[in-house]
Amino acid sequence: MHSLHDPYVRVRGAREHNLKGVDVDVPRDVLAVFTGVSGSGKSSLAFGTIYAEAQRRYFESVAPYARRLIHQVGAPKVGEISGLPPAVSLQQRRSTPTSRSSVGTVTNLSNSLRMLFSRAGEYPAGAKRLDSDSFSSNTAAGACPECHGLGRVHRTTEESLVPDPSLSIREGAIAAWPGAWQGKNLRDVLDALGYDVDRPWRELPAEEREWILFTDEQPVVTVHPVRDAERIQRPYQGTYMSARRYVMKTFSDSKSQTLRAKAERFLEAAPCPVCGGSRLRAEALAVTFAGRTIAELAALPLVELADSLTGHGDSETARVLTEDLLARIDPVTELGLGYLSLDRATPTLSAGELQRLRLATQLRSGLFGVVYVLDEPSAGLHPADTEALLTVLDRLKASGNSVFVVEHHLDVMRGADWLVDVGPKAGEHGGQVLHSGPVADLESVTESATARFLFDRSPAPVREVRAPRGQLKVGPVTRHNLRGVTAEFPLGVLTAVTGVSGSGKSTLIGEITEELPGVGRLVAVDQKPIGRTPRSNLATYTGLFDVVRKVFAATEEARRRGYGVGRFSFNVAGGRCETCQGEGFVSVELLFLPSTYAPCPDCGGARYNPETLEVTYRERNIAQVLDLTVEAAAEFFADTPAVARSLATLLDVGLGYLRLGQPATELSGGEAQRIKLASELQRVRRGHTLYLLDEPTTGLHPADVEVLMRQLHGLVDGGHSVVVVEHDMAVVAGADWVVDLGPGGGDAGGRIVAAGPPAEVARAESGATAPYLARALGTGGSQSQ
Repeated sequence: MHSLHDPYVRVRGAREHNLKGVDVDVPRDVLAVFTGVSGSGKSSLAFGTIYAEAQRRYFESVAPYARRLIHQVGAPKVGEISGLPPAVSLQQRRSTPTSRSSVGTVTNLSNSLRMLFSRAGEYPAGAKRLDSDSFSSNTAAGACPECHGLGRVHRTTEESLVPDPSLSIREGAIAAWPGAWQGKNLRDVLDALGYDVDRPWRELPAEEREWILFTDEQPVVTVHPVRDAERIQRPYQGTYMSARRYVMKTFSDSKSQTLRAKAERFLEAAPCPVCGGSRLRAEALAVTFAGRTIAELAALPLVELADSLTGHGDSETARVLTEDLLARIDPVTELGLGYLSLDRATPTLSAGELQRLRLATQLRSGLFGVVYVLDEPSAGLHPADTEALLTVLDRLKASGNSVFVVEHHLDVMRGADWLVDVGPKAGEHGGQVLHSGPVADLESVTESATARFLFDRSPAPVREVRAPRGQLKVGPVTRHNLRGVTAEFPLGVLTAVTGVSGSGKSTLIGEITEELPGVGRLVAVDQKPIGRTPRSNLATYTGLFDVVRKVFAATEEARRRGYGVGRFSFNVAGGRCETCQGEGFVSVELLFLPSTYAPCPDCGGARYNPETLEVTYRERNIAQVLDLTVEAAAEFFADTPAVARSLATLLDVGLGYLRLGQPATELSGGEAQRIKLASELQRVRRGHTLYLLDEPTTGLHPADVEVLMRQLHGLVDGGHSVVVVEHDMAVVAGADWVVDLGPGGGDAGGRIVAAGPPAEVARAESGATAPYLARALGTGGSQSQ
């Protein structure tokens, strides 16, 4: 029995996912990095075992109600863990934040600012004090009644609805109207109402144009359609709907994302005329602090906000509240996010920025004696920002905490006190601890994929830079922090877009559209989830599952029982388990805690009813096939060409370790992006395609980065163009062209500081990238990722 003050977290017999009865001791009060190739089992050890066990013990210590739920949530598969302190997890959440979520709400800074205005603001004479809710645009008490607290209103104009006034209505002048029968019906109704649909739009009287586009009336008339020779068309009652009414109705009510996107093209967003875009009621905007309204302070970059608040504590209340605010802003600016403002909407932030905001919030919590388990905090970080991150992790450690980090970034590994390397490969070829000890000792572990990159000092191989086959001009772009920026991207090569967080990289490549000359077909591969529930998975997304179901429906047993293809779908009644509706999981609601998914008590996660599972193909039922990894399935379906081709492309992008039925909710942003890339690679491509990828190496071990880059270089060799936003200097060093933005983030960024081949950009005088790129070009792996 270890003493109560055991300096180690001792794990014995961990078998979660692919872990093979792992025993490992990790010291407490250190910065420990868990690493290994994607799918090796490092997250299963850090999150699935150590954090899950800490969470289970927390549940055990609370009410019997919660204890009853533990049996449903399930304990991690582990013999025992001793010396485990309470744990806090900071994962890269995959939820999609709404437009009402902002930097202020994520960091709780908005609450403090609202309290300051409520208690210590300067009110107009005679005005009654408002509570802090009245300063929030997300409450009925505070939101501007005109725009419901969104700050913008959508409206239509004649120019947006009728882009070409030389056309007549019959020729399609009203571009906002739907196509096909519905559009023809509206034109026929106008004709029946007595409007001239054959005269050019610009020649119609102004009051007629106004009525046709903007009326709220919906007259009903009898329409006598023009007869087609082969079809008899009877008169019918047609209802008129103006172009504005149609666009607004589609935008607000349609369930179809495509239709809503089309409607949005005809809308112009403008600041709300009542609140001027500030989102708040007039009563809240009448209150000031340090001479500014709460909306004005929330729009300032955090660095300027801190300056504005300093020295304005006239009363004791104001002094205490401003000091609290300044102390909360401090860790956010320390993490290099001082360029963000409190009102910046969360959807416009990268995953890395979002995780660092959560990290900054934890620094203020003052907890000690806990183990923080972090999921790749360096994701989306420029090498220059990684140094600030290491300082913050050291501060968490110095406060008396243990910091366990799942990480691929070589600089974070070098900064660790302890390294746990899991491997040697992915999936069933991984799941073993190759090394647990000081970083330097990993060098002697020959089977470690990490050691090769961590200690490699050989210079990078010299690559011949490809010659471009043309230019793509983007801009001038004025959006977010870009001010009239024009960029040129060479075609037929691999281009890397670099720069510190917030320098404007994603904004710039977001302006590349299919309409630009030279693009041809455009494929943007982002990191958005491939689905939001466990119902969506790898097999359904790639279309693999359709072929697998056909294989099962064609078996003798299925034919004898009369089972069709639908029987093998877990999304329709018939073959699925009805208890969990084919999800394999049931949602467990926990009071005061986020709901969690637990395996279905009836099918145990198999998703199907017992009768369906009696049908087998090569001695496996459909649930067992969904449980195969991509790698194992490639052998199993080697002689089924349609399945084999899909699986081969998944293997090519380094996803051999994923299970076919792995729920979308368990996939990281990087994995989702590579699944999309694999789906794209299996298509037969004709003509030039431009591929846009936003940080494709996020969450990838350097060994997997090599595999992915082979694919991207293959696309370029096949005559296509690839543009990647990237922080991994090994990738940037292997590109043909680099566009570096900066020099800083936010208002200090938004300019192109260097553009050219990697060797040229590495010699640039300004921008944060040059020194790191120079190191990557000169010393090979040492600066990779």
